[in-house]
Amino acid sequence: MDRPEPEKFMALKATIFKADLSVADLDRNVFADFSLTLAQHPSENDARMMVRLLAFMLFADERLEFGKGLSTDDEPDLWLKDLTGAIDLWIYVGQLDERWLRKASGRAGRVVVLAFGDRATDVWWEQNRATLQKLANLTVLRISGDDAQALGALAKRSMALQCMIQDGEVLITGGEESLRLVPDRIMN
Repeated sequence: MDRPEPEKFMALKATIFKADLSVADLDRNVFADFSLTLAQHPSENDARMMVRLLAFMLFADERLEFGKGLSTDDEPDLWLKDLTGAIDLWIYVGQLDERWLRKASGRAGRVVVLAFGDRATDVWWEQNRATLQKLANLTVLRISGDDAQALGALAKRSMALQCMIQDGEVLITGGEESLRLVPDRIMN
């Protein structure tokens, strides 16, 4: 009797996006151009990927790198290391469990969470506020669900984007499209 051949499952691969990014951050006096490659995890939607790109824009630096994020528990979405390899900045996109944030807070000089969405972010913040407020090096920024969706609409496999930041307001333009948003600083 012939046995059926077992099904073979292939892991889904990341989708690669290229972004030529020009940042003019008047708040931090940073003016630079970046050629970035973003790997979109199979479980990640365009909105989350573009919030990661927004995180890069907000903290643009020549040493800022994308981490493995969703595919590795002990790496952030973005991080900035000093020349010795010590982590100066750990950035996570989404609503991370407070245990992981405590761990990151012990490993990095500064930790930033870019939470996005409306109701889910509110629930996450209310459930974790008391614990998170004890972390002196943690900053929590919130991006509205509408702004996250608008960012996702800017996603293209090959993008040329300009970002200007002034007085906490972010203006992102790409081709004929533009988006203006202000990240809400929930905790500093």
